[in-house]
Amino acid sequence: MGDLLSISLWISCVLLVLWISRLVYSIWWIPMKLERYLKEQGIKGPPYKLLYGSLKDNINLVKKESSKPMNLSHQIVPRVAPFLYETVKNYGKLSVIWIGTTLRVNIMDPELMREILSNKFGHFAKPKSNPLVRLLATGLANYDGEKWAKHRRIINPAFHLEKLKRMLPAFCTSCSEMISGWERLVGSQDSCELDVWPELQTLTGDVISRTAFGSNYKEGRRIFQLQREQAELLILAVQSIYLPGFRFLPTKRNNRRNEIDREVRALLSGMIKKREKAIKLGDVNNDDLLGLLMESNFKEFQENGNSKSSGMTIEDVIQECKLFYFAGQETTSVLLVWTMVVLSMHPSWQQHAREEVLQVFGNNKPDFDGLNHLKTVTMILYEVLRLYPPLASVVRRTYKRMRLGGIDLPPKVQLSLPTLLIHHDPELWGDDVDEFKPERFSGGVSKASKNQAAFFPFGWGPRMCIGQSFALIEAKLTLAMILQKFSFKLSPTYAHAPYSLITIQPQHGAQIILQKL
Repeated sequence: MGDLLSISLWISCVLLVLWISRLVYSIWWIPMKLERYLKEQGIKGPPYKLLYGSLKDNINLVKKESSKPMNLSHQIVPRVAPFLYETVKNYGKLSVIWIGTTLRVNIMDPELMREILSNKFGHFAKPKSNPLVRLLATGLANYDGEKWAKHRRIINPAFHLEKLKRMLPAFCTSCSEMISGWERLVGSQDSCELDVWPELQTLTGDVISRTAFGSNYKEGRRIFQLQREQAELLILAVQSIYLPGFRFLPTKRNNRRNEIDREVRALLSGMIKKREKAIKLGDVNNDDLLGLLMESNFKEFQENGNSKSSGMTIEDVIQECKLFYFAGQETTSVLLVWTMVVLSMHPSWQQHAREEVLQVFGNNKPDFDGLNHLKTVTMILYEVLRLYPPLASVVRRTYKRMRLGGIDLPPKVQLSLPTLLIHHDPELWGDDVDEFKPERFSGGVSKASKNQAAFFPFGWGPRMCIGQSFALIEAKLTLAMILQKFSFKLSPTYAHAPYSLITIQPQHGAQIILQKL
């Protein structure tokens, strides 16, 4: 008995030593080795700190910058991405930071960015996300390889311009409801103050609900509310170190995350099964995104046989629908809110845009062909996307040892293409980089900067956001309808405070004074 106990203790000690050795190897030896390897190539950054890397320094700087508003200007990089800004300033455009124990290399050379985002040989994959992110959305944006290619092929038809044309009435309905509400608020006083940020979030959520689910848009609104809450819970999670297995503990936040996920899945699954049944009976409703997606998926099964690998499963469709909500609603709402803020700061451009809208549409509802003639509005939207891109950075990772330009990169290293810094780089855009000058885009995107790859608010290359046209059409239509009814300026209560909360948002809202025309 004593011998068995001694053997058991000995085995336990050996296992403990092995576990500690493995832990030390992963959180100390490997990071130090990577840091030294890149230093030898002249690539430096803030030194690695055990386990946390640069996370604590990053969070502390963000808290400091977020504690007070900034001056009313478009020089937003030091406030939105303070740690990255300081890193690039101190260590150069080719530098490193640490996301926990993961090394991230900052790449700001447009030619290297082009090589990464063109991804011809699949060398640069999407980074593995925190498992909690999957509760919010996975879908096309998070896949690689054959799965990405299959999903892109199936989803593409839903975003063809001819299909988007059919969604314009849904855009108009949602926007008309918002504007009618604004007119009631203004009433007989001719003007009123309104925080347009929650209004625009509700609008874009409503548009997604109508365009994704058609007659079921009220159920879609519930999904929108749940997804917004899930995003808020996700932010709390990503601001701390991810501990494997922690998400399974029955904490209050974990329980709520799982409750939301179950309810969203149940709502989506019910709608998807109804559509699936209708398609099999020949009752096809393909005027909304879900109908178009299901129709395309059904054709994929018919053309390639009914094997599991030929189309998307119900689980796949659920994830794509969740992504519609997050990406579609977030991208357009932040574009619209910053456009209203920027046009309030630059009233002459607001007037130019209004004159163009009235010249093209008068007081009639905008139509698809007319939207294509809004050149000034398009230039304004592009310049807002440059100054206030939806996402502060695009991240990829290496899956094997490889060479990029003159750099040797080990496997499992992340590559950050900091969209915000690149869009504000004077070497690419000129000394007036922080000024609002829509005329940069008068000759189109290709002539706006010194390198075409320097402008990528929706990504670049084959993985460019599939919903780009959807977002821009919605933004053009909404802005046109607002300009027809109102002039607007910043309220004295407005505090200019852009910050990154998944997307770049106004921290304290966007208080605008609406003036009825």
